[in-house]
Amino acid sequence: MKCTYTIHRHQGHYGWDNSNPPVLTIAPGETIEFHPNDASNGQITVDSTAAELMTLDFDQVNPVVGPVVIDGAQAGDALKVTLLDFTPSGFGWTANIPGFGLLADQFPDPHLHIWKYDADAIAPALYGPGGRVPLKPMCGTLGVAPAELGQHSIIPPRRVGGNMDIRDIALGTELYLPVEVSGALFSLGDTHAAQGDGEICGTAIESPIAVAAKFALIKDANLRFPRFTTPGPVSRHLDAAGYEVTTGIGPDLMSAAQQAVADMLELLATRYQLNPIDAYLLCSVCADLRISEIVDMPNWIVSFYFPRVVFE
Repeated sequence: MKCTYTIHRHQGHYGWDNSNPPVLTIAPGETIEFHPNDASNGQITVDSTAAELMTLDFDQVNPVVGPVVIDGAQAGDALKVTLLDFTPSGFGWTANIPGFGLLADQFPDPHLHIWKYDADAIAPALYGPGGRVPLKPMCGTLGVAPAELGQHSIIPPRRVGGNMDIRDIALGTELYLPVEVSGALFSLGDTHAAQGDGEICGTAIESPIAVAAKFALIKDANLRFPRFTTPGPVSRHLDAAGYEVTTGIGPDLMSAAQQAVADMLELLATRYQLNPIDAYLLCSVCADLRISEIVDMPNWIVSFYFPRVVFE
């Protein structure tokens, strides 16, 4: 779609800092088309191999484009960001990066999968022997500058948003972010062609995708944390054939999540003749972790939903 402004991949930064010079100032109601790079900042290409994961420059990981000043934004306001359009590139990657991910101790070696998909039709992307992953372009990182001085890593999410990796921050979603500094200083990046809830291996289908967004201010909203509204159902695109579901049960949610995922990897490896590491990457882009029960102390239940449509 045609937007009021365009911001390109070279107009960005690598850390939240309220002293970052803005690349643009806009009025509420105006629109921007953002063109971020992928999460590797172009270090991973269609010809890359797993060995290159060991030489990644992590100072360049998760770049965002911006920041943008929204005229009139003040601390205590909320910035409303409406995601209007996604224009995918057709290229993506998913990786197991040593030391990163939910099961990092079980998968210590680098592993890389390169994706090629139909950018116009957004058709399911092929994976392994017979796998087809439905695509849902979304934005992993959206945020505004924190009030605390200095540069802060983009990797962890924080009160003002950032690297939230919520798969339903997608087309039509309205995101509300707490503003802590004058002008808000909004930035965006880390676009994905598809991601499961939890992003268990630490990467989704990392893909350069242009994002069009509209901005508005909610004065004196005093949000404690981000919130968002979706335009409709959030999982129907994967529900057609049902799910395989594994569970983890115990007093620690992290351990329960790890157990639920480990059991799913074993199921997929056995049923579909996948290497466990390939099952791990596949689940990161399309399977969903859910807290199913958290009231019957001392044990909680985490469930892991794998969409059967991927292989049916």
